Amino acid sequence: MARDSVRTVIAASMVGTAIEFYDFYAYGTAAANYFPKLFFSQKTNPTVALLMSLLTFSIAFIARPLGSLVFGHFGDRLGRKTTLVVSLFTMGLATFLIGCLPTYAQCGVVAVAVLCLCRFVQGIGLGGEWSGAALVATENAPESKRALYGSFPELGAPIGFFLSNGTYFVLEATTNSAAMLAWGWRVPFLLSSVLVIVGLIVRVRMEETPIFRIAQQEHRVVKAPLTTVLTKHWKQVLQATFVVAVTYTLFYTLATWSLAWGTKSVAQGGGGLGFTNQEYLLMLMVAICVFAVFIVLSCLYADRVGRRRVLMLSSCALVVFSLVFPYLLMGEGRRDFVQVMVFLCVGFALMGIAFGPIGAFLPELFDANVRYSGSGLGYNLAAIVGAAFVPTIATWLSHNWGVRSVGLYLAIMALCCLVAVATCRETKDADFTK
Repeated sequence: MARDSVRTVIAASMVGTAIEFYDFYAYGTAAANYFPKLFFSQKTNPTVALLMSLLTFSIAFIARPLGSLVFGHFGDRLGRKTTLVVSLFTMGLATFLIGCLPTYAQCGVVAVAVLCLCRFVQGIGLGGEWSGAALVATENAPESKRALYGSFPELGAPIGFFLSNGTYFVLEATTNSAAMLAWGWRVPFLLSSVLVIVGLIVRVRMEETPIFRIAQQEHRVVKAPLTTVLTKHWKQVLQATFVVAVTYTLFYTLATWSLAWGTKSVAQGGGGLGFTNQEYLLMLMVAICVFAVFIVLSCLYADRVGRRRVLMLSSCALVVFSLVFPYLLMGEGRRDFVQVMVFLCVGFALMGIAFGPIGAFLPELFDANVRYSGSGLGYNLAAIVGAAFVPTIATWLSHNWGVRSVGLYLAIMALCCLVAVATCRETKDADFTK
């Protein structure tokens, strides 16, 4: 059957994940730095205001499994292409509207309510995004290169992260804090519309994946894919959830919690390390390049030796990292660039190793006729288990128990991933058409 060109597959699968991480990190940065002042009472204790702001961050993650149920159903019934177009439009519209919202000073609690609603709709759209993008990549891939093709949507993560960070970096370098609070925080959300338009153009023009067309011709499309997943593949859903959960925990520990820890004073809920927002964003932008490199390397290796071996290696390494990294982030006012760069670069390298093979591994756990629903449900349940409350939990833990407690939290998630991977079968040579 006719396949899209590699260029089209890369663009169609990568753009959605890039927008996902762009949107989510833009929101995470705003929730850590601006929303406590813009959407919550100035009379509130600063730490409480930060915690309340970070709780709004979790709303989209809670909505994502619901989105995966809706979009997974239609993705397995009608096809990957149409579903991905609708999910991208939903996600992009909600993100754009966040940039148009009035603040608490202008509308009071209504502003917070609308912010939460937009965040919820954003999560619904995101619920159908990753799994569909992963299927566009892997269902167009040669059998010996599925993990490599599966890295295309995964590479959208560092791209979106870099674009979001870069936008905030330029804004903070060219404006003052008053301007950022007045209008600068809106710019990243409004600019996301450019990525959404590009993504929609690419996805409207792409072909349906050949494997889904084979399933249609052989009449293997099921009427209720979710029912089939929950009755026949519930074990794979649980495995997928805990395999992915640690990558979310690690990412938002590195990217959202550590930003607040490194730049805010102890009284504001941070670690008082003494960095400015601009300095920390620049360090994150350097470290994210390491993330991208290790995604590709881990996928190349996963195509050679299998997915399980790579993921078990990353889980064991993450346990060690979790117990060591707190010692790199101690010392109020130390402003030690070397130690923080080691923390960020090693953390993102391990993130790349753990995250890269997932693009192929999760779809390979499920049959073709329920692949969208199964992989999407597992991936988005992981967003709740591993990410929804990570910035809030990590901030509360570090404020009350010290930074070592954050490392222990990450280590527990890594052990859960190790157990999940150990119970999975190797999928490298699975028949992907079945």
